[in-house]
Amino acid sequence: MQREHVVIDLTHPLVPNGVPACLGHPSYNAELTFKLADGDFANVHTLTLGSHTGTHIDAPYHFFLDGCTVDNLDLRLLAAAPAVVVDLRLKKAHEPIRWEDLEKHAHRMRRGVAVLLCTGWSRRFGQQGYSDHPFLELEAARRILDAGVRVIGADTLSPDEFTEEGDTGQVHRLVLGSGGVIVENLNNLGQVLDKGWEDVRVSVLPLRLSGVDGSPVRAVVWNERPVAATSIND
Repeated sequence: MQREHVVIDLTHPLVPNGVPACLGHPSYNAELTFKLADGDFANVHTLTLGSHTGTHIDAPYHFFLDGCTVDNLDLRLLAAAPAVVVDLRLKKAHEPIRWEDLEKHAHRMRRGVAVLLCTGWSRRFGQQGYSDHPFLELEAARRILDAGVRVIGADTLSPDEFTEEGDTGQVHRLVLGSGGVIVENLNNLGQVLDKGWEDVRVSVLPLRLSGVDGSPVRAVVWNERPVAATSIND
């Protein structure tokens, strides 16, 4: 029996001046500093970005002075971790995600598992209203943590609600204060659901940035399943 190895990229592309950022965060830009076309030895870019640019991970230090920085995160939780992808695509703007929405997946939640919230909001990435996304209720986040989960991801700007005053930060404080991490601005989670995948693995690996509170990631998910071998005549 052969195995089919299919990978779905959960990462938004970084396009200069086309990546949404929280108020006050640096915008993303990539500029050619050395150019082959100008006779330089090689092409080399200068990158300008923040620690929370695009699809990224928040380490506990993002909210806590004594919290773990991104270079010291437990990679066992971030590399090839079992993942639970929850279908929340019927949620509307500013609608809470309650424990009742997640409870049917509770038997799969445990330490080492990543919980990924698919609201479908990734299709609005870079558009007006992206920050009006559904949000994770504090009690729901607490129940996820009580199950042992320490990696929570979402296809939204934040798991917290955005108001006129900005991100409330309640879920951030709870998750990061429990030694967990948050992955934001995920993409293409709906593809995982549409394929009917359940036994999936996810990797969300940050750059090894010493003493830093977060990092862009290349997030990918995959499912290895047996497929019947095809004959030469198929």
